[in-house]
Amino acid sequence: MTTAAQATGRSLAERWRQPLLGLAGLAFVVALVEILPRSGVVDRRFLPPFSTIAASLGGEVSDGGFWTALGQTLRGWALGLALAMLAGVVLGVVIGSVPLLRAVTASTIEFLRPIPSVALIPLVVLIYGSRLQSALVLVVYAAFWQVLVQVLYGVADVDPVVRDTARSYRFSRWAIVRTVVWPTALPYVVTGFRLAAAVALILEITAELIIGVPGLGRSIGVAQSSGAVAETYALVIVVGLIGVLVNASARAVERRVLRWHTSVRGDL
Repeated sequence: MTTAAQATGRSLAERWRQPLLGLAGLAFVVALVEILPRSGVVDRRFLPPFSTIAASLGGEVSDGGFWTALGQTLRGWALGLALAMLAGVVLGVVIGSVPLLRAVTASTIEFLRPIPSVALIPLVVLIYGSRLQSALVLVVYAAFWQVLVQVLYGVADVDPVVRDTARSYRFSRWAIVRTVVWPTALPYVVTGFRLAAAVALILEITAELIIGVPGLGRSIGVAQSSGAVAETYALVIVVGLIGVLVNASARAVERRVLRWHTSVRGDL
């Protein structure tokens, strides 16, 4: 019993060690940002004390315009991510399941995939201006490749013996996709989702900041241009927190969807 209790204690200590170290590092950064401007090492005009930033953040949270901008950012991110996932999964399964189609499209995919989404900004501004569609095009374009490439890898990883066995039992194409291709490709799909979620948020904020699409990014640009330094930092912190929540949510979805997979069961 003593040995079991000690093992449980060590397990709990190891589980809480990383979060506690993360909180300690965060507290150190907060203290540093508070001390450096007050001691005169850093000019307050460029880096206000953290207490000032926190007060500005509190003022933002109490303002209805902040929540409107937050909702616009999350709406554009979610819509773009959903469209990218739908297109990436469907096209990835179709292209990956047909060897001739994959061979024909390989060079096109490798040519288009490295093109930065920000290079499309002049084009989308010319077509859509500062509307939601501009950010949507950038988000979908950037996130789509993250999903498509992962799905192609997943379909290619299907065991040919299993596929041939399903065909020998006269499974329909849909049955093969559902029972053979999809379970193999699912871990890759979830990885693509996690990568695409982060990329989609980056491009959404970029479009709002550069193009002026309504959202938190535009609020950051307005605060910066008007000289509201503390407000600018406060909004940047909000965007950072959203990024952390997006990443944590994506990993939670990964653990939930792949709870049967060896990679997740090993972590549990």
